[in-house]
Amino acid sequence: MAMPTQDTDTLRVLEGLEGADSSVRLRAALAVGTAPDPAYIDKLIERCAIEPEFHVREMLTWALTRHPAAMAVPKLIDELRSERAQARSQALHTLSKIGDRRAWPAITRELLSDADDEVARSAWRAAVVLVPEGEEAELAGVLAAQLGRGERETQLSLSRALIALGEVILPTLRTAVTDLDPRVRTHGIATGRLLRDPEAGFEFAIEEAKRIMALGTTGQEG
Repeated sequence: MAMPTQDTDTLRVLEGLEGADSSVRLRAALAVGTAPDPAYIDKLIERCAIEPEFHVREMLTWALTRHPAAMAVPKLIDELRSERAQARSQALHTLSKIGDRRAWPAITRELLSDADDEVARSAWRAAVVLVPEGEEAELAGVLAAQLGRGERETQLSLSRALIALGEVILPTLRTAVTDLDPRVRTHGIATGRLLRDPEAGFEFAIEEAKRIMALGTTGQEG
């Protein structure tokens, strides 16, 4: 990649991003974000794809948000085609933090249904941030196709994404709660419960959904 002037500080930062010690990598990412230079963008994205430590990845994302969106966003979009799941997931996460809606066309149905749960979760979060006004109902339908997927953490992420779209999700939920798959019905009922009462808690909402199903109702009455 193109590098800024090769002074000692610059070289130290670049080497620090690949340091063996996570604290060194963290400080290097902080330094890049504090004094952003477009020449660092490629290295930051490259590191996001392989960085094992969550807190360092978060600092890398922050550093990328400090750079011009017009330069960072196209490179992040390119990363969405990576074969490495972490690369896709972290690029989606960073796009959601930047919030530039020019990235919306890159949030494809394939990403929203990615086989890797972490990628899909990142895609859901990015989608609800980037969705253009007027396209929320269509997005709700795409997201609802994932109801019942995965374990609790994945299901909670999907419920939060749907709820972030607001009451536009209600027709989709009414369809979900009559689905033949009990996992879809349970998840749909629980999501509706959380939409009505965000303080309820996901585990409580799931247990209530199971009780409602045992009674042979949908929880949508009234």
